Amino acid sequence: MHTDLVAALDIGGTKIAGALVDGLGRILVRAQRATPAQEDGETVMGAVEEVLRELTGSPLWPRVTAIGIGSAGPVDASAGTVSPVNVPGWRAYPLVRRVREAAGGLPVALIGDGVAITAAEHWQGAARGHDNALCMVVSTGVGGGLVLGGRLHPGPTGNAGHIGHISVDLDGDACPCGSRGCVEGIASGPNIARRALADGWRPGPGGDASAAAVADAARAGDPVALASFERAAQALAAGIAATATLVEIDIAVIGGGVGKAGEVLFTPLRKALGDYATLSFVRHLTIAPAQMGTDAGLVGAAAAALAGRPDTAPV
Repeated sequence: MHTDLVAALDIGGTKIAGALVDGLGRILVRAQRATPAQEDGETVMGAVEEVLRELTGSPLWPRVTAIGIGSAGPVDASAGTVSPVNVPGWRAYPLVRRVREAAGGLPVALIGDGVAITAAEHWQGAARGHDNALCMVVSTGVGGGLVLGGRLHPGPTGNAGHIGHISVDLDGDACPCGSRGCVEGIASGPNIARRALADGWRPGPGGDASAAAVADAARAGDPVALASFERAAQALAAGIAATATLVEIDIAVIGGGVGKAGEVLFTPLRKALGDYATLSFVRHLTIAPAQMGTDAGLVGAAAAALAGRPDTAPV
């Protein structure tokens, strides 16, 4: 049994998590800091370095052979840089070089956070055993990644599978990405809530106007809340069907905060998929909830690091 470990970093707009992970995907050591997302780039990097210092201080650190990073994007794996939309201080930031320097020169693998979650679900979760899969994070934004031919397919820059910016409404609202009618603009949590409020839904006495509150209202039978989730499901179905038609996936895994809405989302999603996935080779596409939870980003980043080691590579 291989005794080496890898380090993993999961970098988002809210938190920077780190871990030491073994070849079976087990997290042995954890560290975490809040992301100072609105500060300058060096302050953000300082938080990353604090996480790394905590990891390097572990007695297990001498066994670490590589580092994997799953970062909010866009990322550019070929250049080793990141430009997260929600971390304005990082634009073409040389994250791979800085992490390598802080970690004593270990090899570093960089992938987008959606790709990291895909790696985790394929290795340990709902997409395990599937050679062709799309895994999605439906939350504040909508991201994703692909497994093709049994292998993670991050693409040249590490962003392949970013389904949130497929246009499913040609005359839809403008998206911050520059396009119109993107899946994210319809199906993300904030947009589910925004649409429900615009159509007349009102929060309860506590004033919670989140997508989770809309989901609670939908479960209670509120027609406006139900309609907002049905619209989100339709957008997701159109994007998933387009992806399946293009690359022949056989499962789509849905995670993230909106995915936790359960059948409020999955029932209309499966129904809508029947309207879009109509060709013979995509009709049997499976929709499944994600299984990896909040550790998915770390486990996926570890998978990216392990992928360079043929004796332990999980994806």
